[in-house]
Amino acid sequence: MPSYLSIEALTVSYGARPVLDRVSLDVERGEMIALLGSSGCGKTTLLRSIAGFVIPDSGLIRIEGRDIAHLPPEARGTAMMFQSYALWPHMSVADNIGYGLRMRSWKKDAIAARVEEMLKLLQLEGYGPRPVTQLSGGQRQRVALGRALAVSPHVLLLDEPMSNLDYKVRLELRHELRALQQRIGITAVYVTHDREEALTLSDRIAVIDAGRVVQVGAPEEIFHHPSSAFVAGFMGADNALDLVAGDDGALAASSGAAARRGRRVRAHFRSDAARLSLPGTAATNGGDLVLDGIVAQSVYVGQGYRYRVRTDGAEIWVHAPERVAEGTSARVVVPREALLLFPQDSV
Repeated sequence: MPSYLSIEALTVSYGARPVLDRVSLDVERGEMIALLGSSGCGKTTLLRSIAGFVIPDSGLIRIEGRDIAHLPPEARGTAMMFQSYALWPHMSVADNIGYGLRMRSWKKDAIAARVEEMLKLLQLEGYGPRPVTQLSGGQRQRVALGRALAVSPHVLLLDEPMSNLDYKVRLELRHELRALQQRIGITAVYVTHDREEALTLSDRIAVIDAGRVVQVGAPEEIFHHPSSAFVAGFMGADNALDLVAGDDGALAASSGAAARRGRRVRAHFRSDAARLSLPGTAATNGGDLVLDGIVAQSVYVGQGYRYRVRTDGAEIWVHAPERVAEGTSARVVVPREALLLFPQDSV
């Protein structure tokens, strides 16, 4: 059975520069999928291609089996919520929410009833007559969402809609948006560069790098089982070391005699997975990675400290609850199960 939204071998170029390179992605009905990647990776271009604001060089975009890749935006059955919200400042909340319905020639009574339905859904009852210029950032976001939902789109497209909000409001609205999406069962594609946002909001995550989808999976799978060193680093395992794995599974620095006998690997691990102690005092298991070095930088992060430790092979970051002075000799122990290993030739 075909997916509700299906993208097949989609290619987009700006001049001679390819932005999307034969991207394929399936989204099921009622699913929220996050497009996650750094700036310039192509995720917003993919979203705008679905919306109809970018025409692909080649490839297919299907909703319920119908190819929409070359249809105008208004004929696609999609609605987009922009990063800037794109609200009309001279209009009231109700007029902004009903704007798309007026463009579709709905009658006034039907528009008014639909707007009231949206205001109730978004907990904005009583705000209809208010100018949008008198709203907070979080309230404006809800109005923009209401305008998108009012037209009953097949697919809701969201382009980093929380990037302009402060952290506390962003946290609250993440959970509100996720609960709302699940309650109404709408299919949604959400663009973000924030991995925490992607993990919180989505059923699945599609990680994009240089115009290609490099991994698709549930948030837990992407976080704990990244398919490449790039995905591991992007998902927070940003400590990276070049090591050598021996036949017995032991790991060592990729220098000296060990480098000639073993298999070269790139090891990634998260800073909160490691332990910091004084040299010679840390009890370790046989498979643990042990690194000796000097504390080069100490940063207080509220629930402990984050240390940059300079070792022979690299500079790594590690969390610890206690304060350690800069310049102190230190040992970093990384449990074997916390290491994500990738062949160096795939990095």
